[in-house]
Amino acid sequence: MIRLIKFFFVIFLLLTGFMIHAQSATPATVMPSTQFDTSGLPLWVRDLRRAEIVAFGSFPFTMLFATTAVDTYRFFNNNMDSRYAPLFKSAGAVAMTEQEQIITITSAVAVSLLISLADFLIVQYKRYKQTRRNNNLPEGTPIIIRKPAQEHPGEQPSESGTP
Repeated sequence: MIRLIKFFFVIFLLLTGFMIHAQSATPATVMPSTQFDTSGLPLWVRDLRRAEIVAFGSFPFTMLFATTAVDTYRFFNNNMDSRYAPLFKSAGAVAMTEQEQIITITSAVAVSLLISLADFLIVQYKRYKQTRRNNNLPEGTPIIIRKPAQEHPGEQPSESGTP
């Protein structure tokens, strides 16, 4: 067993030595920016992407709350038996049935989608209010759009208008 560990340790040292040598031999290159420019995409695509991000981002939290809710229901439904206690499971805890797991996942997905829909409706309402405000301005009034200051002074703005 010790011979096997020594063998893998030597292999590890050799591989890391080759990798370090290969990195030092290649000239330093500047990596291109990986930021994705969404300014050319239609508004509905950007809205769909935002909804996707909100739905997937809220899923872990909704899953936690759904699991806690189902565990609490099971706990009270089984006369507060400690084997069904929510959150902190003991060694002899009773696992969820397949039906309870399906209910937990389905409710977590549904709540995540509802959160995403609520975010979409809020953004749409804010856009609607902004267009109404812009349309109610007197004729010839200039519309001033504020942009954040540049991070590095002397930096030229890009073609898309973002620093």
